Amino acid sequence: PKKAREMQVLTREELQRFLIQAKFEGYYEVFLLDLATGLRRGEICALRWEDFDTKQETLHVRRTLHKEKGKPLTTGDTKTYAGTRKIVLPPSTAQLLRERKKTAPTEWIFPNPFDPEQPIAPGTAYNRLKALLKETGLPDIRFHDLRHTFATHALTSGVDAKTLSGILGHTKASFTLDTYTHTTGDMQE
Repeated sequence: PKKAREMQVLTREELQRFLIQAKFEGYYEVFLLDLATGLRRGEICALRWEDFDTKQETLHVRRTLHKEKGKPLTTGDTKTYAGTRKIVLPPSTAQLLRERKKTAPTEWIFPNPFDPEQPIAPGTAYNRLKALLKETGLPDIRFHDLRHTFATHALTSGVDAKTLSGILGHTKASFTLDTYTHTTGDMQE
C-alpha cells in the first residue's frame, strides 16, 4: 500500500504571510476561501455563482473539477456522497464573495484568468500555491495540506468532529477523528 505523506499544517503566522503574498498576486480569494472551508482543490475550482447563497451565506459543494492527461477539464461528482454538502461561510468570507460577484465575468467563482468562460484549472491553483510558498519562504506543502491546516485550526478552535466531518465532506466523523488525532493530542497538552 502507498504510504500516506506526512500532513503539514501552517501556523497562524505562516498563514498570514502566505495570504498577504496571495493578495499581492491576485489569488487571495481562492486561498482564503480554501482555508475558510477546507474544500478539496477540484471542489474549489468547480464552484459556480449558483453555488453561493448570498442571503444564507452558504456555499453548496456539488461538483469537482479534474484534468486527465490529454483531455479537457472535466466536471464530475464530489469524491463521496457526503462530499455534496452545504457549508456555512464565515461572514467576512461571504462578504468577500458578495463583492467579487458584482464584477464576475462568468458563471465561475474562480474563472481562468486567460479564458473566463472556463474555470481556473486545478493545475493552475497548484502552481500558484507552490510559487507563493517559495516566494514567502514557507514549507513546501501540498494543496491538500491547506485542507489539513483548516481542519487542524478548526479542531483547536473547538469545532467538534461531527461538525468538521460535515464541512469536510467525510462520510464518517470517525474518519475525521482518525485523520486529525494528532491535533487532539496537542490539545490535551
